[in-house]
Order: sequence, then C-alpha cells, then structure tokens
Amino acid sequence: MLPPTRLPEDTDHVLAATEGLWEDLRGGALFVTGGTGFFGCWMLETFVRANDELGLDAHAVVLSRDPARFHHTAPHLAGHHAVRLVAGDLLAAPLPAAACTHILHMGTETNTLLTQPRATAYFDTSVKGTQSVLDLARQARCRKLLLTSSGAVYGPQPPDRARLDEDYLGAPRPEDTSEAYAHGKRAAEFLCAAAHEEWGLEAKIARCFAFVGPYMDLDSGFALGNFIRDALFGDRLRVTGDGTPRRSYLYASDLAVWLWTILFDAAPARPYNVGSEQDMSIRELAETVAAVVGRATPVDVAKTPAAGAAVKRYVPDTSRAAAELGLRASVGLHESIARTASWFAAAAVRNTPVS
Repeated sequence: MLPPTRLPEDTDHVLAATEGLWEDLRGGALFVTGGTGFFGCWMLETFVRANDELGLDAHAVVLSRDPARFHHTAPHLAGHHAVRLVAGDLLAAPLPAAACTHILHMGTETNTLLTQPRATAYFDTSVKGTQSVLDLARQARCRKLLLTSSGAVYGPQPPDRARLDEDYLGAPRPEDTSEAYAHGKRAAEFLCAAAHEEWGLEAKIARCFAFVGPYMDLDSGFALGNFIRDALFGDRLRVTGDGTPRRSYLYASDLAVWLWTILFDAAPARPYNVGSEQDMSIRELAETVAAVVGRATPVDVAKTPAAGAAVKRYVPDTSRAAAELGLRASVGLHESIARTASWFAAAAVRNTPVS
C-alpha cells in the first residue's frame, strides 16, 4: 500500500490543531504497538511530520510482527530517521527492552472477516498484550501511555439511546464469547487504571468508534471500507443486511488530532469517546459512497427491514472530549469519503496494492 502522496493537507491540519502540545515529547522516546495498522500509520505520519517541523529530536520504536513488510508498504515511514522497527509480538512477553517516555498502545486483533480468530485470541491480545506493555512502561519509567480502547466496551447500544456517553453502564454479557474483543478491551482499561492508581502511570483511555481515511483496510468486513472498495473497483455495492443499523465515522486526520490530544493532555484513567456524532443508516452510507465516488454504482440491499424492529446503533456522545479537551470533528463525511477514495484510486493508478 505505497501511499500516492504524503498526505500534506491532512498532516497540516493535525499539526495546526496539536502544535502547542508537542513540547511534551521534545527529546522523548515513543514506543508504539499496532504501529503498522490504520491507526498506527496515521500516528506515525503525524509524528514524523511534527518531529521534523518542530525539531523535537524525538524518536519512535515500533513493535512489528513483520518489519520487512512494513518497509515495503510504507517505506517513507519505516525508513524515516526517527523511526526504528523492532521485530516482536504482543503475546511474546517480555517485550523487547526499549527506553520510552510515552507509549501508544494500539495493538489489537480486529479483522474478523479474514482471520476468524478464537475468542481467546482476541481476549489474550488485549489483556496479556496490555500487561506486557505496562510491564515495559514500568521498567522504562514511562510517563504517559495511550490505550486505544473501543466503544464495544458498552455492549449493545439501547435502541432508545441516540448516543453512548462515557457514564453509560452497559456491558456485553460475560458468557457471550462473540464479544471477546469487548471483554478484552474492558479488562485492558482496568489494567491501565490500576497502573495509574498503583504506580502513577498517566494512562490515557480513548474509546474509539468507527473511522474512515487513507490506510484503512478495504477488505476487513467493515461496511464503509467495503463500500469504498466496491465503488472504486466493483460493479455494485452490496449491503448484506437490511441497511437499517446506524453508524458514524470520524475522518483519520481528526482521529490523529484526538489521539495525540488525549495522550498529551487528557486526565489519566478517564475514558474519552473518540468518533463522530453524525450518524446515518448503512443503506444511506452505501448510497452516499456511490454518489461521492461518482460512478453511479448500484446499491443492493439483501434483506427487507422487519416492521417495527428496533434499529441497531453504534454512535458515540463526544461531549466530554469537546468540553474538556476542545475536540470536535472538522471533516464532514462526504469530504472524508472523497479524500479516502481519491487516495486509494491514486494508489491503484500507480499499480500498487490498495489493502
């Protein structure tokens, strides 16, 4: 997935929105898990831009199961002078020793369509992986850590609740193994909160919802990525359900602004929802992608909505992030889709893989 551009407009936005926060990392050392995924690529793109522009003299150590692959897919990141890749796995404790003042812990397993891992694989990656990262943080006397948790920790969103706020006390059922990802994220949040209480780590918690942007996986089984892929390269967009569930999507440059702000400036052991409040149905989403990409791609909806059925929702309330950190979505969904589709189309023109 060689990038067709260095994303200058987007990284300009991130740097402008976070410029006053980067002194926290001056001369520092960043340890990153999940650094080669969607979140990780955006955090590294914006880290190297800030490091170069502001002369931070910081460096990042990125844990990767396959450093050679990342050198191929994102050579401008993997080969940057401030980035060093180390081979390793979250579940192969202890992690490689590394000096670090800050940690971005984003490593997780989310690709349900392609990998179909056992429930315990999801849980272990979150729980054992987080404990390994915390062990490293304590050994290195790390000051601040960001955990990318998930809105999944709330369990199913009640149909009469338009948005989920951080004080909502819902949760997935403990016996439901299909919710292993959510159970693991809940446990990871607990471990981070305990580390803050017991030895003072400034552990920050970002409960992430749904996102769109360059570097996203177009083949992971998540609706928006699949729709963009099919609008660009297929003959029709397929909605596998009835199209009624409602979702919202935050653009990747806003995501990076929010995550850096939470790491540098948020209260420790206090979760913050990360996402957009502007929701639409999956059917509307497919139709929007078809219209924005501009190929008049047909939309097929597999099922007819059942009369009177409750609508499933997955939409955050982000008022805490707005009130305490000044965070708001700045890129609308139409523009988000257009930028993302343009990026992948440019990659395809250059005969590079897109996912």
